[in-house]
Amino acid sequence: MRHAVRKFALSFVLAVAGATAALPAEVGGTPGAAQTQGDSMKEFMAANPDCLEFNDRCSFCAVVAGVAECSTPQIACVKQKTECTRRASK
Repeated sequence: MRHAVRKFALSFVLAVAGATAALPAEVGGTPGAAQTQGDSMKEFMAANPDCLEFNDRCSFCAVVAGVAECSTPQIACVKQKTECTRRASK
Protein backbone atom coordinates (compact mmCIF):
# COMPACT_ATOMS: atom_id res chain seq x y z
CA MET A 1 0.00 0.00 0.00
CA ARG A 2 2.76 2.44 0.87
CA HIS A 3 4.42 1.79 -2.48
CA ALA A 4 1.21 2.73 -4.34
CA VAL A 5 0.84 5.94 -2.32
CA ARG A 6 4.45 6.94 -2.97
CA LYS A 7 4.10 6.17 -6.67
CA PHE A 8 0.93 8.28 -6.88
CA ALA A 9 2.49 11.15 -4.94
CA LEU A 10 5.59 11.15 -7.16
CA SER A 11 3.46 11.10 -10.32
CA PHE A 12 1.38 13.99 -9.01
CA VAL A 13 4.42 16.09 -8.11
CA LEU A 14 6.00 15.49 -11.53
CA ALA A 15 2.75 16.37 -13.32
CA VAL A 16 2.38 19.64 -11.37
CA ALA A 17 6.04 20.53 -11.91
CA GLY A 18 5.73 19.90 -15.66
CA ALA A 19 2.57 21.97 -15.96
CA THR A 20 4.09 24.84 -13.96
CA ALA A 21 7.22 24.86 -16.12
CA ALA A 22 5.13 25.14 -19.31
CA LEU A 23 2.72 27.75 -17.96
CA PRO A 24 4.66 31.02 -18.46
CA ALA A 25 5.37 30.39 -22.14
CA GLU A 26 1.77 29.44 -22.93
CA VAL A 27 -0.24 31.81 -20.77
CA GLY A 28 1.93 34.76 -19.87
CA GLY A 29 3.86 35.11 -23.08
CA THR A 30 6.19 38.03 -23.44
CA PRO A 31 5.35 41.59 -22.48
CA GLY A 32 4.08 43.53 -25.49
CA ALA A 33 3.09 40.40 -27.43
CA ALA A 34 -0.23 41.96 -28.46
CA GLN A 35 1.57 45.01 -29.80
CA THR A 36 3.95 42.81 -31.80
CA GLN A 37 1.04 40.83 -33.25
CA GLY A 38 -0.71 44.03 -34.35
CA ASP A 39 2.48 45.36 -35.87
CA SER A 40 3.13 42.13 -37.75
CA MET A 41 -0.46 42.16 -39.07
CA LYS A 42 0.01 45.71 -40.36
CA GLU A 43 3.31 44.69 -41.94
CA PHE A 44 1.67 41.65 -43.57
CA MET A 45 -1.17 43.80 -44.97
CA ALA A 46 1.29 46.39 -46.28
CA ALA A 47 3.38 43.67 -47.96
CA ASN A 48 0.27 41.99 -49.43
CA PRO A 49 -2.10 44.81 -50.48
CA ASP A 50 -4.16 42.47 -52.72
CA CYS A 51 -4.82 39.96 -49.91
CA LEU A 52 -8.51 39.88 -48.88
CA GLU A 53 -8.39 37.03 -46.34
CA PHE A 54 -5.52 35.64 -44.27
CA ASN A 55 -4.86 33.57 -41.18
CA ASP A 56 -2.14 32.34 -38.83
CA ARG A 57 -4.00 29.11 -37.95
CA CYS A 58 -5.29 30.82 -34.78
CA SER A 59 -7.23 33.86 -36.00
CA PHE A 60 -8.96 34.15 -39.34
CA CYS A 61 -9.08 37.64 -40.83
CA ALA A 62 -10.89 39.41 -43.64
CA VAL A 63 -9.91 42.83 -44.93
CA VAL A 64 -12.96 45.13 -45.02
CA ALA A 65 -12.49 48.71 -46.20
CA GLY A 66 -8.74 48.43 -45.62
CA VAL A 67 -9.10 47.21 -42.03
CA ALA A 68 -8.54 43.63 -40.83
CA GLU A 69 -11.52 42.10 -39.02
CA CYS A 70 -10.36 38.96 -37.24
CA SER A 71 -11.95 36.12 -35.31
CA THR A 72 -11.06 35.40 -31.72
CA PRO A 73 -8.01 33.08 -31.56
CA GLN A 74 -8.97 29.41 -31.44
CA ILE A 75 -8.45 27.46 -28.21
CA ALA A 76 -5.11 25.66 -27.98
CA CYS A 77 -3.94 26.86 -31.38
CA VAL A 78 -0.33 26.88 -32.48
CA LYS A 79 0.35 30.14 -34.26
CA GLN A 80 1.95 29.70 -37.67
CA LYS A 81 3.29 32.05 -40.29
CA THR A 82 0.54 34.35 -41.61
CA GLU A 83 -0.70 33.23 -45.04
CA CYS A 84 -3.02 34.84 -47.54
CA THR A 85 -5.98 32.58 -48.33
CA ARG A 86 -7.83 34.83 -50.82
CA ARG A 87 -6.51 37.55 -53.09
CA ALA A 88 -8.34 40.20 -55.07
CA SER A 89 -8.83 39.23 -58.70
CA LYS A 90 -6.95 41.41 -61.14
